[in-house]
Amino acid sequence: MSSAKRNAAKSAVGLIPSSGAIGLGSGSTVALFAEELGKRISSQECTVSVVPSSYQAYQLAIEHRIPLTNLDENPELLLTVDGADEVDRNLNLTKGGGGALLREKIVAAASQRLAIIIDESKLVEKLASKFLIPVEILPFSLGYVLRAIKDLGVEPRLRRAERKMGPVVTDNGNFILDLQFRQPLEDPDNMAVNLKMIPGVIETGLFVGMADEVHVGTDDGAYIMKK
Repeated sequence: MSSAKRNAAKSAVGLIPSSGAIGLGSGSTVALFAEELGKRISSQECTVSVVPSSYQAYQLAIEHRIPLTNLDENPELLLTVDGADEVDRNLNLTKGGGGALLREKIVAAASQRLAIIIDESKLVEKLASKFLIPVEILPFSLGYVLRAIKDLGVEPRLRRAERKMGPVVTDNGNFILDLQFRQPLEDPDNMAVNLKMIPGVIETGLFVGMADEVHVGTDDGAYIMKK
């Protein structure tokens, strides 16, 4: 694992509260954060529990012996630490490369504070510069949603599974479309609204105005971007 990712993860360790419930995101950088969190809990430096945003996050919590909770018991979380596929200069995010965007957005929305941990390669001037924008859709709606998204001038691609026949199926039993835009997004907020208005689109990977701070790892350390 790169030193930049580990430095980003370590930078966010200082945000861990002494007790309470927090959200645990998904991805390779978050896996390093979970490792550090597990060490703190094991050494009794804190007594936090986590709401996992994906089955991967759940497995990380089990692996590192991090106590689990849920949004029924803790509908308001003190903090969520998560990764991102892209971060623009306004701290808007592209997420969903791992297919967990719906639960990630729910957990993020339930949190008082959303901290993102990335390496510098994830920084962009505008979203959709490097990464396709994912949307989670109801399988029943596939044909219609494909047509509706094309009518917006966007090219949708059904995400196919690797080493399994057919499409990727999310933790929620849905499909993922990856959207190719003609140019980077000037107004990601408006695009997110337009996509969500399509019946059958459950959630988008555009996380606009949600992040409070971004911890950017480098080979030598980390720095923090804030609103």
